[in-house]
Amino acid sequence: MIHSASFFYLCLLLTSGVIGVDTDGVKSVSVMEGDSVTLNTDVTEIQRNDQILWMFGPRETRIAEIHRQNIYMDESNRIFGDRLQMDSQTGSLTIRNIRSEHCGIYKLLIIRRGISYQRFNVTVYDHLHIPVIFRDSSDCSLSRSISSSQNCSLVCSAVNVGHVTLSWYKGNRLLSSISVSDLSISLSLPLEVEYQDKNTYSCVINNPIRNQTQHLDNISQLCHTCEDVIETSHITPLISAALLILVIAVVVLVKYFNSRNCKQTTQEGKCYFIHLMINLMRLSG
Repeated sequence: MIHSASFFYLCLLLTSGVIGVDTDGVKSVSVMEGDSVTLNTDVTEIQRNDQILWMFGPRETRIAEIHRQNIYMDESNRIFGDRLQMDSQTGSLTIRNIRSEHCGIYKLLIIRRGISYQRFNVTVYDHLHIPVIFRDSSDCSLSRSISSSQNCSLVCSAVNVGHVTLSWYKGNRLLSSISVSDLSISLSLPLEVEYQDKNTYSCVINNPIRNQTQHLDNISQLCHTCEDVIETSHITPLISAALLILVIAVVVLVKYFNSRNCKQTTQEGKCYFIHLMINLMRLSG
């Protein structure tokens, strides 16, 4: 439970004209989801009469406090649960296993020979997955195969990303890039290359903390001439049709043999029934 009396005293000081000093403005802090982050007070050692209060969000909800060298935590806070930890010597606040709902403004109030406050803007980034490189499925359509038969269209894609930049590189040279600030279901970046290109390409996704790279050392791994693709597209339906005919033939044969077996079984049943009736008549006679 947060110490109510100390918080009331802080509010009284602020509203009665005792102006707090914003020491360093807003400090930006970036962290990956699932990691831990510590917001430092820059206090070397807390004295007995020092008071430190941490608040979170636009409503400045009290989440942790040190009063008379005793630590008070808001254990009823559903957002943080047991993730918060406060250093008894410095008052620094650690958030463990941080999640996206923990991003925002954290306000720190310090009373020691006056009032000062600091603000921290915490940004939580999602984990980055390696981007995927594939060939554009419409690359060898009939309309394009004539006009761009010497080129191959590649696409680099990433899903469920936010606050990232997706970039194409040729060796170490940046070719193109695209950025997204909000959460996006899918982010794609196309690239046109020649079939005979021997250069090394790579697609990089990055945020302010980390990056992931997918390399393409050999263009021929994905790019084949449109003639090869068209021939394959013609052969594939034939193979599918042949397989379908084969499956139908198997089904017909199975039904045929099952039908014969059923007829044979039925006839044998009738014969057995007739013999049984004759024997019963003899016994009754």
